[in-house]
Amino acid sequence: MIEKSPPAAQLLQVKGRLLDLSVPKVMGIINVTPDSFYSASKYKEEKAVLDAVGQMLTDGADIIDVGGMSSRPGAALIDEEEELRRSIPAIKAIVREYPQAVISIDTVRARVAREAVENGAAMINDISAGLLDPAMYETLARLNVPYILMHMKGRPENMQKEPEYEDVVREVLDFFIARTGPLIELGVHDIILDPGFGFGKSVDHNYQLLNHLDLFQKIMGYPLLAGLSRKSMINRVLGTRPEEALNGTTALHMAALLNGASILRVHDVKEAVETVKLYLKLKENKAK
Repeated sequence: MIEKSPPAAQLLQVKGRLLDLSVPKVMGIINVTPDSFYSASKYKEEKAVLDAVGQMLTDGADIIDVGGMSSRPGAALIDEEEELRRSIPAIKAIVREYPQAVISIDTVRARVAREAVENGAAMINDISAGLLDPAMYETLARLNVPYILMHMKGRPENMQKEPEYEDVVREVLDFFIARTGPLIELGVHDIILDPGFGFGKSVDHNYQLLNHLDLFQKIMGYPLLAGLSRKSMINRVLGTRPEEALNGTTALHMAALLNGASILRVHDVKEAVETVKLYLKLKENKAK
């Protein structure tokens, strides 16, 4: 039997090689911040960062996402210089210790994105979709690296203050259409869409998006990232805290994969990798 090649949109140019997203990938979260919503994901010292990255890579992480500024609900934007002081040394250390690691920089700022890529990052993860820095899109076009474009209603400091939508799925889809247009005009084609679970959405909005996740890929044609790990959409249903939300996270990871997610952004790499393996076995036997 001749195996079909993955669609072009599922192939990303990363560090001089192709990353095939037709097989779901796992992105491990490294927060070099003092105020992440999940305490176990905060890494302040270089050794702690490298130990965590080493374990994630051993557990099967495909991408390491480094962020120097918290985007939890209620968080304010920090000074750009402080964000650089947190994130760039971490990226340099990871590149030095694990040169083959694919690093993503989690930032809303063009300068941080540029310096991160210059120091070894290979992807940009922007929760603002370019709306918080008008220089982001042109900088991205010059850098020529994959871009994760996320939907967020408002800003981190106010996004969870009674978010309202007439139709959350349609409105997020309209947002993606509007924001990808300028990127395409600039020649940017390696785009990943993130519906932004927990970013300006109620619990019900989040589950509506999760249930219709496949529509974004079918209509837009781009791979999807799901950031569900230990979030309030789990805790508010189960009555848990982030520290207790691994089981709920795993359940929603499987739902996301079944609905078309290509990347899981996670705190717990080993469990996410196992979920992907089970999903692939399920998919393999679906037609038998």
